[in-house]
Amino acid sequence: MPPTDLLDQSATAQIAAVRAGDISAPELMAATLDRIAERNGRVNAIVALRERDVLMAEATAQTGKPLAGLPIAIKDLAETKGITTTYGSPLFKTHRPAADNAMVAALKSAGAVVIGKTNTPEFGLGSHSYNPVYGVTRNPYDPSCSAGGSSGGAGAALATRMVAFADGSDMMGSLRNPAAWNNVFGFRPSYGLVANSGPAESFFNQLSTNGPMARHMGDLELLLGLQSAHDPAHPHSSGPYQSTEGTGRLRIGWLGDWGGAYPMESGVLELCESGLKVLETLGHEVVTLEPPFSAAALWDSWITQRSWAVAEKLRPIYKDTSQRDFLKPAAIWEIERGLSMSAHEIFKASEIRSDWFRRTANLQVDLLALPSAQMFAFPAEWDWPKEIAGSPMDTYHRWMEVVVPASLTGLPALSVPVGFGPGGTPMGMQLIGHRGNDATVLALGRAYEAATDWVSRQPR
Repeated sequence: MPPTDLLDQSATAQIAAVRAGDISAPELMAATLDRIAERNGRVNAIVALRERDVLMAEATAQTGKPLAGLPIAIKDLAETKGITTTYGSPLFKTHRPAADNAMVAALKSAGAVVIGKTNTPEFGLGSHSYNPVYGVTRNPYDPSCSAGGSSGGAGAALATRMVAFADGSDMMGSLRNPAAWNNVFGFRPSYGLVANSGPAESFFNQLSTNGPMARHMGDLELLLGLQSAHDPAHPHSSGPYQSTEGTGRLRIGWLGDWGGAYPMESGVLELCESGLKVLETLGHEVVTLEPPFSAAALWDSWITQRSWAVAEKLRPIYKDTSQRDFLKPAAIWEIERGLSMSAHEIFKASEIRSDWFRRTANLQVDLLALPSAQMFAFPAEWDWPKEIAGSPMDTYHRWMEVVVPASLTGLPALSVPVGFGPGGTPMGMQLIGHRGNDATVLALGRAYEAATDWVSRQPR
């Protein structure tokens, strides 16, 4: 098989080909870099690309390791030793970390070669990957549109076959929205499965987690296995991930637009319902649920805790008046909201979160299903959409409200492809499990993948 054809295959197939001697790790690297040169200019997914001769030498040195020199690009929120890590901010445009974070170190130890970074919005804020350092990442299926975010660079790199799997992070849909808009799989694990040392404060601050994205479920689980190594520095660490063969018959609760609370662009619900029919053909039961909780209460809890978390993370930059002007308006808005909150407000928000957690634990279904986004990919020149189906969006992230139910309580959520909208861009559906039931969610994802073939539809 020619190297360029191999790039269209799974990570597992690429690794097997290197191990079998059908292709060498340097040949695989050369083909990858050639493809990036050919395709990246159209989408701007991979940034901080390293020098070719350095990468070729590193690929040669990975002989015998599990990942066999597989090229990978790391999201530009994760620290990579000696490789520019900007977090999408001009304040860090020359920042080169002295060490890898735990996930990157694990990937490199397994034999992956880090070729560069994948683009992300500033500090990961917003589901549209643009920033003043590298510009905007565009959708491979329609470059006039957004690739989503904050793992938009990762999603676009996968869709264009420049990498075989990709890491990402998810606070408010950042693994699910770009997976949906790039026709791939994206998984937000249960909080603690992928630990990576975590935040210094780890009881209130459980909104964000790292996770995998891939074109194939086997690759997604391969990457998750590496990401989820037990981390003794994180007391919530529950890894490593253990796969399961099957699920038995599952009861899946379809929440649609949450009783009208979540505005939806025309065509989104219909595509998801077609995906649910696939699950029914596999023998699972799909039931339509009434909204199990107040969407307004979930949103109030979410934006309170999110703003508090963002404010605590970015407070030092905001307090430094020489740096504050480099923050985008959405970041300043989040920080100022967070800094203005009382302890009582944060506690009340956490009480709502606890109520929702108890409610999900007692729902008489095995999984919940929701769209992965409330609209199809919007024009890349926008900062964020100001309305959906005539309903105004009052914040820069309100248009992604549909991901909040899983994020708020750290539930495992897999975005699976469900097809393409009227404009030719993809959509996905969230399959959300009970806390800790990651293997069940992913086993269902494998069965769904075997029954569908959306991922074979490549960008033109």
